[in-house]
Amino acid sequence: MDVDLRKLRYFVAVAEELHFGRAADRLHIAQPVLSRQIRALENELRAQLFVRTKRATELTPAGRQLLDDARPLLAAADATRRRVAQAARGAKTFTIGFMPGLTVTSVVRRFAAANPELEVEVVRTTWDDQVEVLHDGRVDVSIVRLPIDQAGLVLRPLFEEPRVAMVPADHRLAGKPSIDITDLADEHLLQDPDAVPEWRDIALELRSGHPRAVPVLHSVEEKLEHVAAGNGISIVPQSVADFYHRPDVSTLPVNDLAPNKVALAWIATRRSRLIHSFADLATAADWAPRPGRRA
Repeated sequence: MDVDLRKLRYFVAVAEELHFGRAADRLHIAQPVLSRQIRALENELRAQLFVRTKRATELTPAGRQLLDDARPLLAAADATRRRVAQAARGAKTFTIGFMPGLTVTSVVRRFAAANPELEVEVVRTTWDDQVEVLHDGRVDVSIVRLPIDQAGLVLRPLFEEPRVAMVPADHRLAGKPSIDITDLADEHLLQDPDAVPEWRDIALELRSGHPRAVPVLHSVEEKLEHVAAGNGISIVPQSVADFYHRPDVSTLPVNDLAPNKVALAWIATRRSRLIHSFADLATAADWAPRPGRRA
């Protein structure tokens, strides 16, 4: 039995909203139509995907498994659709994703010069979508900051760089030549604690209870606004701190933080000559940040 991608999209909307009415609004269809499509999918899969009560809609174990599998399936379908449409138009475009703090101009110019028939484009990514843009076909390669979910990807290491703490300019530690991670144990970290395991482990050891909830922040700019306002601190790669320098935020070297690793990533099943050509150029490029260089 083939799985209907349209029904999968409907299922993912309900699974993410956990509310049939909101999911129907998001999909721009009537709620009874959505309910019928979900029942049809359950019949096709011979599995109950949701438990519905008067108060809530919840995923069953089968529903949770389908959600894990459906997202990459839909992303792959979107990527295929994009590549086929591009081939039908005859367009020859190569798109490179890159994370904040990284300047890709030099390697992009060399790649474009070596492939004058191509239209080379760049897409700025975030911590949330640096891998997603590969799976859904928005980019051909992505320059990523680890750690990431490496499933289905090929990674080519590029360089490592120190991570630093960003604190308000009037912070008690501002101006120190360097600090230890224990100096920040009582601070509110404005990012997922798992992204800074050194801080997470110290904070849990020294504090009673878990760290406070982290606000949903989608960009470096938003994060630094919160830092400047005194709402917490953030740990970022050195090049990000250099690129987004501002007078109301102070940068502190941290002695016992592992460096951030930067790599080039692409979909493992793609056999494009252009991808490997770009990978060779990127590997040979001088990416490592230097003092005083906005990298």
